[in-house]
Amino acid sequence: MGKARLEAFSDGVIAVIITIMVLEMKVPHGTDIGSLVPVVPVFLTYALSFVFIGIYWNNHHHLLHAVQHVNGSILWANMHLLFWLSLVPFATGWMSENHFEAVPVALYGVILLFAGIAYYLLAHCLMRTHGRESLIAKSLGADFKGKVSIAIYAVAIPLAFVHSLISCALYVAVAAIWFIPDRRIERVERA
Repeated sequence: MGKARLEAFSDGVIAVIITIMVLEMKVPHGTDIGSLVPVVPVFLTYALSFVFIGIYWNNHHHLLHAVQHVNGSILWANMHLLFWLSLVPFATGWMSENHFEAVPVALYGVILLFAGIAYYLLAHCLMRTHGRESLIAKSLGADFKGKVSIAIYAVAIPLAFVHSLISCALYVAVAAIWFIPDRRIERVERA
C-alpha cells in the first residue's frame, strides 16, 4: 500500500501533540515582567518538548521519503511511535508543574526512551520491508545516533533521582545530537 495516508495521519497527530503542549502555557495574571516568572518552567519544558517533537517529525519525514510503500507491520510500528509521542504533553506538563522534580523528570525520560526505541523499531521495520540494498537500509546503516540516544535516555532516567537537572542536561544533549536534520538519506540519495 502507498505511504501517503501514513504520512498524513502522522503529521496530523504530531500537530495535535504540539497544540496540546502549547495549551499548557497559561497566560499569567499580571502585567509586570515578574508575572512571567512562574511561566518559566512551563516555557522551558515546552521548548524542549517542542524541539523533540520537531526532531521526530523531521526525521519521520526523511524515513518515509526513503521508502516506496508500507505494510501492516510498518503501520503498527508507526502507531507505536505515535503512542509514545502522544504522552509527551502529559510528561511535559507534569515536569513543569512540579519544577523538574525527580519522578516527573524520570517519567519524561521513560517516555523519551520508549519513543526512541519505537523510532528505532520503525526504521528497522522499514529497512526489513524494503531490503538490505534499499535506500533506507543504505542510509541508516548501523544507526549509531539512534543507539546512542537510547543509551543516553537509559542513563538519564535513574540520574533524575541523583539530580534531575543532570537528566535534563542529558535530554538536551540528545536533542543537540539530532537537532541538525539527519542527512544520511539525502547523501545516499544523491550518490
